[in-house]
Amino acid sequence: SGLGFNIVGGTDQQYVSNDSGIYVSRIKENGAAALDGRLQEGDKILSVNGQDLRNLLHHDAVNLFRNAGYAVSLRVQHRLQVQNGPTGHRGEGDPSGIPIFMVLVPVFALTMVAAWAFMRYRQKL
Repeated sequence: SGLGFNIVGGTDQQYVSNDSGIYVSRIKENGAAALDGRLQEGDKILSVNGQDLRNLLHHDAVNLFRNAGYAVSLRVQHRLQVQNGPTGHRGEGDPSGIPIFMVLVPVFALTMVAAWAFMRYRQKL
C-alpha cells in the first residue's frame, strides 16, 4: 500500500547539510515506486502534485504524500551516479555530457598534425 517508498529530510530533519529538501531513503520491494522503476533511492523530490516541498517539516511532507491520491505526479531531481567519486545531484539546467577538454584536446592535436604536414610538404604541392 502507499506509494512504495520512504522519505527523509525536511526543515526539522535535514538529511543533507544545508539542504532541507525531501529525499527518497528507501524503495520498497514490489511497491508502486519499484514497479514503476523511475524513482531511485537518493533522489530529491521537489514537488508532489504541483505542491512545492521546499521549507516543509518532515511530518508535513509525509502528510502530503499520504494524501496525494491515486494518480501522483512527482517532480524529481535524480541523484548523479558517479563512479569512484562523490554522489551529488544534477540541478535543473546544469550542463551535462562530455567535458569540453575531452573535445578540445583531440581537435588541438589534429590541428597540430595538419599544420606540421602542411609545413613539411608545402614545397611539394
